[in-house]
Amino acid sequence: MRRAAIVIVTFKRQALLGGLLDSVLELTAAPWRVVVVDNENSDETACIVADFEARANARWGLTTDDPDSLGGTSRALYVPMESNTGGSGGFSEGVRRAYELGAEWFWVMDDDVAVEPDGLETLGRWSEETEAVMGLRRDFDDGHFFWQYRFWPRLAIYNPLSRDGWRQGERFKLCNALCFEGGFFSRGVVEKIGLPDARFFIYLDDALYGYLASKVTDVYYVPDYVLSRRREVANQGIGSVRQLNSTSDMARYYITRNRGYLARYFKLYGEYNAVGFAFGTLLTFAKELIRILLIDRSHLVSGMRRLVAGQREARRILHDPSWEPMPPLAERGVQ
Repeated sequence: MRRAAIVIVTFKRQALLGGLLDSVLELTAAPWRVVVVDNENSDETACIVADFEARANARWGLTTDDPDSLGGTSRALYVPMESNTGGSGGFSEGVRRAYELGAEWFWVMDDDVAVEPDGLETLGRWSEETEAVMGLRRDFDDGHFFWQYRFWPRLAIYNPLSRDGWRQGERFKLCNALCFEGGFFSRGVVEKIGLPDARFFIYLDDALYGYLASKVTDVYYVPDYVLSRRREVANQGIGSVRQLNSTSDMARYYITRNRGYLARYFKLYGEYNAVGFAFGTLLTFAKELIRILLIDRSHLVSGMRRLVAGQREARRILHDPSWEPMPPLAERGVQ
């Protein structure tokens, strides 16, 4: 596996970022580059990355790139953002920077995880079969983290019937979603579908990216743990495996607003259905109301207001005549 870049997006969580970077140094396979996008543009974060850069270069040595090439030969690159662009903007910029450096593979993640020592090595083996891979994650309590790996485009929701178990002999599951908490994909995928869409700000941008990736390659969900979550989140268990996590009113706005962007992309592939989309919106509101009542009860009024505001904006996006999808990189002149 050539030129695998780790792309990390961080915002005001220096302690968690430091723990993640410490875990990166324990990888059994050296990453070619580690790109850290800082949405806070913090001096403290810059110092943490500089310290990691020195340790990474000492552990693995400099890259074998031309010293005069873009990005030099250091293992780490710090990317401070002028404003907070959210996870979506951070991953879009991080993948762009890694792509311009010459990365062949991209392993993307938030700052509140830790990588398994053999995580990159494991993903490298799967990269011999496909161009997009999603591995398993452990939750903050070291238990298994359930992920819904299938998306229903006509309803624009995750398939609630997705199985979590693995049948005997089942090497992988084909999925049509990714998660930017550990998603792994190739340069060829980025060339064909473009950068992650920064307009989402947060939420559903990774589901869409996996959907688009599934149009150009098989997306594998594999039964190998590659990282673990390190931030405890209030949640309510549902059954023996699933859980409903707490969220913020800001996130609730984007949960409904970004459905407008999903609908625009699904229209491009002939998978948008107005009746199905409306039903999916109803199910989304129902799920969020249950989340509020079970976990975030004090946000009942404010949370519902943000959901409604997001839905209004989704309708505007759905009918915006100026909207355009993210283009393939070749059309943007990025080499």
